[in-house]
Amino acid sequence: MYEIDNVLRPYPWGSTTAIAGLLGRPESGGPEAELWIGAHPDSPSVARRPDGTLVPLDALIAEDPVHFLGESTVAEFGPRLPFLTKILAAAQPLSLQVHPSLEQAKAGFTRENSEGLAADAPNRSYRDDNHKPEMIFALTTFEALCGFRSAAKSRDIFLHLAECFDLTGKVVPPLLSQVLDDLALPDEGEALRAAFERIIAGGENVADATAMVTAALISGAPMAPYQTELSTVVSLNNQYPGDPGVLISLLLNRISLAPGEAVYLPAGNAHAYLQGLGVEVMASSDNVLRGGLTPKFVDIPELLRTIAFEAVGVPMLVPEISGLGQELYQPPFREFQLQRVEVEPGGSPVPLAQSGAAVIIVVSGAVYLDSPKSDLQLGHGCSAFLPASEAPVNVHPVSGAVETAIAFAVTTSMKA
Repeated sequence: MYEIDNVLRPYPWGSTTAIAGLLGRPESGGPEAELWIGAHPDSPSVARRPDGTLVPLDALIAEDPVHFLGESTVAEFGPRLPFLTKILAAAQPLSLQVHPSLEQAKAGFTRENSEGLAADAPNRSYRDDNHKPEMIFALTTFEALCGFRSAAKSRDIFLHLAECFDLTGKVVPPLLSQVLDDLALPDEGEALRAAFERIIAGGENVADATAMVTAALISGAPMAPYQTELSTVVSLNNQYPGDPGVLISLLLNRISLAPGEAVYLPAGNAHAYLQGLGVEVMASSDNVLRGGLTPKFVDIPELLRTIAFEAVGVPMLVPEISGLGQELYQPPFREFQLQRVEVEPGGSPVPLAQSGAAVIIVVSGAVYLDSPKSDLQLGHGCSAFLPASEAPVNVHPVSGAVETAIAFAVTTSMKA
């Protein structure tokens, strides 16, 4: 087992306090958006060997992939850790985005390479050839947009806005009327696509409509019964004035996860994290197609090819409790599963549901890990990489501990 140090990414939308507070570390004084825990080549964790020397985790795994990852993992995913774990702390909204399927990622990566785009080109959509299904486990109340609501429900909100203008004797912005027509199309997928495409490509019409809608709401137009959705419009427009993502938010499910709740996001799911602290797990990829709420490159044609234009319920992820007391969050993806581990002082150990390699991070108290080959104690805020060859690993309370320890472990999925 290898204790690891992880890379902190200081994106401007990050909280200045949340990750430091969770892990019991001093604050850096700047935004702390994501703590990357894994072997992604852009920001690999650094492993500490038994002799004290340090090595990037991706380089360590490359020394003997079968030993570190397990034969079945290498056979299915190749000689790389198939998942990436992050502690994500959003003080401001992240970009509206969608992730490609595996086939789209491979084709897009090959195409952009053949076009000669540099790996770090700002107009590049595909940074690698992998898909990026993901999940988020809320550590605090976590606000997000996630997937399309039904066209009828979205139309009700836009109709409410149009009625607000009628009540005050003001002209309804033409864009609102056009979106209402789009959402009335008989085929729901076509209705959602038409409304989304009109807004994302609307240019000055969108900026004007957004300004008018926001001004009406600020001046007292009734928000009920859509208080949350319309308050989100005002908040987003304050940060991204006139951005298409402001009105697109009304096409999406607006969700608020309570601490301990989780949601998963398959390919094609349009989403945006708005605020909160959580454990995010994904396939090891950095492929993001943005659709708004960002100054970064937005490739509209590729975005429209990638989004799944279908109304979906919020894909909540309910934990499964194994016969061994393991609390498992298992989305329908082969690359990863999340285990929440809680051990009480003087209590029984909890076995890790380990398939292949695993990473673990302690967010409260301290734990003691033991396997047939080695053992390791991890304090609050510490993390480790557990090679496949170490399994089975048990998580124990530290002797004499007075605080319940909580950790999160990620491994490849144990589902067929």
